[in-house]
Amino acid sequence: MSDQAESILSQKSSDSGLHIQLHPLVLLTISDHITRHAARSQHGPIIGALLGQQNGRQITLEHGFECVVEIGPNGEAQLPNEWFVERVKQFKDVHKLPALDLIGWWSTAPPSGPTTAHLPIHRQILQNHNESAVFLAFHPSQVQEASSGQGKLPLTIYESVYEGESVTESGKAMQVDGEEQSLSIRFRELPYTVETGEAEMIGIDTVARTARNAAAIETSITAASSSQTESKKQKEKQSTATELLSPEEEELIASLNTRLNAIRTLESRISLIKSYVSSISPSGESQTSATKPDPTILRDINSLLSNLSLLTPHEQSAFAAETLAQNNDVSLVALLGQLSQSINGMREIGKRTAIVNNVRRNRKQMGGQGPRYEDDILSRDGVTLG
Repeated sequence: MSDQAESILSQKSSDSGLHIQLHPLVLLTISDHITRHAARSQHGPIIGALLGQQNGRQITLEHGFECVVEIGPNGEAQLPNEWFVERVKQFKDVHKLPALDLIGWWSTAPPSGPTTAHLPIHRQILQNHNESAVFLAFHPSQVQEASSGQGKLPLTIYESVYEGESVTESGKAMQVDGEEQSLSIRFRELPYTVETGEAEMIGIDTVARTARNAAAIETSITAASSSQTESKKQKEKQSTATELLSPEEEELIASLNTRLNAIRTLESRISLIKSYVSSISPSGESQTSATKPDPTILRDINSLLSNLSLLTPHEQSAFAAETLAQNNDVSLVALLGQLSQSINGMREIGKRTAIVNNVRRNRKQMGGQGPRYEDDILSRDGVTLG
């Protein structure tokens, strides 16, 4: 969205009493969409839909997805109506417990607030999907400021209201006698809090740790092998220029690199635990500060080992008996299949033997026909005499 368009932020504060609960999954979706849009040097507005629940004055923003944008005949950004309706329906079918609805949409905007460039899509959502849709504005210019300290998130959530064109300093609209006052859409800022469930908390923590570990490992590997990679830069540039990867392949490579770094991090942590346990002096020997066992660390290691029992059976004998029973069942099914094939083969042999016996009886009764008649019968039944 263009930052140079006219701002349509209302001069009045919100009096609707709405409160927004923002979930971290929406933040991840927005961050991923903007990052991929910038990495691929794509042009055009960045727009996404927001799904959640509305219980009275409480609105939750729980999920989001990026939207396809097309340019209308007047040069305004629009959402493909059929595609958008089908996409929302698919998300509703997936998220049925709890049931989610289309709550609003999001896009990038300057810190001063939404502009007239945001109105076409907002009107489209208000008219076709949700009359009280909210708008989440992400401010890219405030990202560096927010990441440098403990500041607020670089986003603002707005509600839309209809106000008159002329407003006095006291906030009341001026209306001339005998003239109808034209109403236009204005945006008012809403308060919000970030709400995180237990499942979301675990997922976000895992993503954050994986990202930090991946960045740290990549930095250490790059520093260790910098002397070896300098000679390969030109070859890599040539191969990159000749072999362009698709966006799906880039995402797959990034996912595999993240998993590889996670495995390397796990291996390094396991090695660290082994070295710590092996460095602890047994009782009776002199213990220094470096080798003195720490009860807290030992309890954490014991807890980790106890969790490993979830991956392995407690009773090896019972597990071995169950495994043997399953193997016997599989072998029995295979033997039954072989037995069925053998029975079918024996039935075919019985049929062929009966045909040969009938031909031989017919040879005695109809000797005048000769062997040619017998060969015709056998060839018709698919039997050949040796």
